[in-house]
Amino acid sequence: MNFTSINDISSPVQLLELAKQIKLKPFDYREFGQNKTLGLLFFNPSLRTRLSTQKAANNLGMDVIVMNVGQDGWQLEMDEGVVMNGSKQEHIKDAVAVLSQYCDIIGVRTFASLNDRKADYEELVLKQFLKYTHVPIISLESATLHPLQSLADWLTIEEHKVAHKPKVVLTWAPHVKPLPQAVANSFVEWMKLAEVDLTITNPIGFDLAPQFSKDVKVEHNQDMALAQADFVYAKNWSSYQDYGTIGGEMTDWQITPEKMSLTNNAKFMHCLPVRRNVVVSDEVIDGQNSLVYEQANNRTYAAQAVLLNLLQL
Repeated sequence: MNFTSINDISSPVQLLELAKQIKLKPFDYREFGQNKTLGLLFFNPSLRTRLSTQKAANNLGMDVIVMNVGQDGWQLEMDEGVVMNGSKQEHIKDAVAVLSQYCDIIGVRTFASLNDRKADYEELVLKQFLKYTHVPIISLESATLHPLQSLADWLTIEEHKVAHKPKVVLTWAPHVKPLPQAVANSFVEWMKLAEVDLTITNPIGFDLAPQFSKDVKVEHNQDMALAQADFVYAKNWSSYQDYGTIGGEMTDWQITPEKMSLTNNAKFMHCLPVRRNVVVSDEVIDGQNSLVYEQANNRTYAAQAVLLNLLQL
């Protein structure tokens, strides 16, 4: 069993309930992780994912090995059957075989190139780890999905919802550089199973991939989408249609107090890191309805639930 998307989980609701239980007593499960090793491999930078997953593993009594692949190790060849007479010194097949001997679970964080949509959505790096591993693989974010973040987001909404079926709005926001669709794709994937009324709002030309936005209300008028929202989740993503373009000139999509006044006193969410006063104004992210630090805190319990679920197999 692996954890790379919601499709790897037989019962996402049970996993959510496990995260709730762990949060109440995070040190009650240490016997499952003792004498076990978690390897964390990062192909791109991380703060919350790295530290929360390390903390989750420590809470379970696990040892943790962390490696920045691009800086600490050899360059990895991902393609099959190549003559390795270039700059890459080690094949992914060999690296993963060895890692599977050192680690009981491997976490991998990759990132989209945002140059080649087909290649990004084929998830070559993650698939090569899955192909050659002998132990479970956890996605710490991939080119197209970020399931650990989404589980933490769901936990945060569950803790703060007032309505039985709250209105949750995922809104596109401006940015100064191209970002992948991973967080947005994954959030939609998980919210489809949650007891929420989900709306996606984004400018024309920034719709998510059809496999994610299918059967979800998409509103291109942000003000209309925000009306009576209970939760507002702001996140930039570059265009899927015109792949990698950013639309940074659409500054009117920034989440401001005026935008939040359209809602039902909504809670504000963002996965962090965030470009303040680009994606969201200081007044909103520092306001009493901001849940960004609660989300970040819940990353530990989401990761711990996933690890415990794998350790109990």
